[in-house]
Amino acid sequence: MEPVTLTTGRLLLRPFEPRDADAVHAACQDPDIRRWTPVPSPYERAHAEEFVGRVCPEEWRDDISYRFAVVTRDGGALVGSMALVQLARLRTEEHQAELGYWTAPEHRRRGFTGEAARAVVEWAFTALGVERLEWCAQVGNEGSRAVALAAGFRMEGIDRARIVHHGTRRDAWRGAILPSDLGLPSTTPYLPAPERPAVTDPA
Repeated sequence: MEPVTLTTGRLLLRPFEPRDADAVHAACQDPDIRRWTPVPSPYERAHAEEFVGRVCPEEWRDDISYRFAVVTRDGGALVGSMALVQLARLRTEEHQAELGYWTAPEHRRRGFTGEAARAVVEWAFTALGVERLEWCAQVGNEGSRAVALAAGFRMEGIDRARIVHHGTRRDAWRGAILPSDLGLPSTTPYLPAPERPAVTDPA
């Protein structure tokens, strides 16, 4: 797929470029990014150059992941990374993908990542035909969970041992958002499970 650019009130979401290497390298020195995401640790300048110069363009070209550099419209500062991943399921009858992101520490708690996430969610539903968009993060990653909730995801449970991080399996929170949650249509009909009747106390 040809890379696209999305805009919000405060942000520009565009493909990563070689000029982003310095900002990516600086952001990924943050202990929280290394704690909660699969970036290499330690994160070297060469990792950033590889990410922006080869990995991101190839993933767009091969429809593996669509990764956006999230930058401010006022000044162009790198806020973070926002990506649709697991796109193999998008090309099956499942029509599913997964949302992933990280935020540079100096831009947290300003609503930027939730704003970017909402833009990518809408784009996934309206332009790509996604019918179920998932989010997952290690249990305890409260920042990522807050962003997912702000973007409209509904929490669905905990997947045991879902994420392998630094050689250890870890439990993951899981959430999802459907087009219908935003009042948008889906091609495939959806039949929700019936609600279970409330259990009453026989006493």
